Amino acid sequence: MATILPGPRGPLPHGPAQGRAQDPARGPGADAAATPERIAAYYAEVLGWPVVRGGHRGGVALATGVAFDALELPAQAGRTVVDRLDRLRGPGSDAPARPVSGPVAISADRARMWLLLAPGSADEVPGLLDWLEWGGIDLDLDALGAGRSLPAPLPPRWPVRAAQGAAVWLRPPGPARCTPSGLPTLRLCGGTGAVETGTGGSGGDAPDLVRLLDAAAAECHRVRLARGLARGIAAGAGANRQPLAFS
Repeated sequence: MATILPGPRGPLPHGPAQGRAQDPARGPGADAAATPERIAAYYAEVLGWPVVRGGHRGGVALATGVAFDALELPAQAGRTVVDRLDRLRGPGSDAPARPVSGPVAISADRARMWLLLAPGSADEVPGLLDWLEWGGIDLDLDALGAGRSLPAPLPPRWPVRAAQGAAVWLRPPGPARCTPSGLPTLRLCGGTGAVETGTGGSGGDAPDLVRLLDAAAAECHRVRLARGLARGIAAGAGANRQPLAFS
């Protein structure tokens, strides 16, 4: 069942040329562009997320460390992590509405991915990586917390044509997933929640940060090794194409 985002709090002053007030949750009309002002209004007024102007190439950015933190990783690794964790949903008819990974966005060039985490999670990532025995390994994995930001994706349900050159949501935030209670978090205490963790269980419906981080680190490492192997094979093929030298 599709998640329905809440409506705006009231008319906004940045509608199309005809002067009609626009609903930022539904996006601009056919005669209006997805301007930075409209995108910023969506996140500020519909979701209540702090917005940073000019944060990424002069565009709109979402501040991390307030409403959410984020885990940034290569998109190739992120897709596999999301697919793998979503297969771990708990039983029950409402299981599809409770994905393990939470909201997910991908960059404009489709090279980077962001998995939203509960606020404060970024501070736990270095210690958890050490505990999971991934410390000191170059994983191309970054945790964005207070003082950081990520490019604002095109809001959900906005026209696809406006997505050109913009980050987009692969799994958009919704009422149950844009609050700290619905985002991956560190839960070390035992519980009876639907999703068990490697640390004794996760209470409630919040996804587990330990499981998410362990899967992300493993997949980032696999992608890095595969890229290194591909570069080595390409370099070897190039060397084999060199002309033979005769004395």
